[in-house]
Amino acid sequence: MALRQGEVSVNGWALGSAALKNLTTNGARALTAQDFVPNMEQKGVDLRIGLDIARLSLRQLVEVIVVVTGDSDMVPAFKFARREGVRIYLDYMGHPVKRELKAHVDLVI
Repeated sequence: MALRQGEVSVNGWALGSAALKNLTTNGARALTAQDFVPNMEQKGVDLRIGLDIARLSLRQLVEVIVVVTGDSDMVPAFKFARREGVRIYLDYMGHPVKRELKAHVDLVI
């Protein structure tokens, strides 16, 4: 089992969901520092997982790879692994996913 963490990219500040809800239901008011949250993204995770899938597939180290994701950016890695004879099992944890993601796995858990 492996957990891949990428690099955190901070893209300034954004209005928090609680503040946005408060503004839409209670009307206009002055914004405070507590209304803002850091706008952060995790970058590079897809690439790291894709490289892992390719390495495991090429070296024939595994027969099955179970991936927990809902990200359709993984489709090229899934296709590669399946061409190498590795079965891909997907668990998308009940979140909405594109049909294309499900189409390129052997089993949806």
